[in-house]
Amino acid sequence: MNTLAYAGPGPWVLFFPLVWAAVVIGVVTVARRAGRRRGRDFRFGGDVRRDAGPDENSPLTLLGHRFAAGEIDEDEYWRRLSVLEEQFGRAANPKGRRT
Repeated sequence: MNTLAYAGPGPWVLFFPLVWAAVVIGVVTVARRAGRRRGRDFRFGGDVRRDAGPDENSPLTLLGHRFAAGEIDEDEYWRRLSVLEEQFGRAANPKGRRT
């Protein structure tokens, strides 16, 4: 005579939904990271380049190139940079440098 009664599916019934949830979360995470590397952010639905610096023809970039080439000295660089930061609304820390 069979004395064991069927007690239901047991705790294993929770295992399969948790596995599928982990798979879905993993796929979404990998897709978002891959999109960010290409300059896209899926939260905004398009080609959003948040970490892109100033373009090649911006005044800040041109000033940096002139300083790197030795056309202007450090004092003139910081003086002009502070004027450009005021004009373009860039924040400066207490030492007068960009944050």
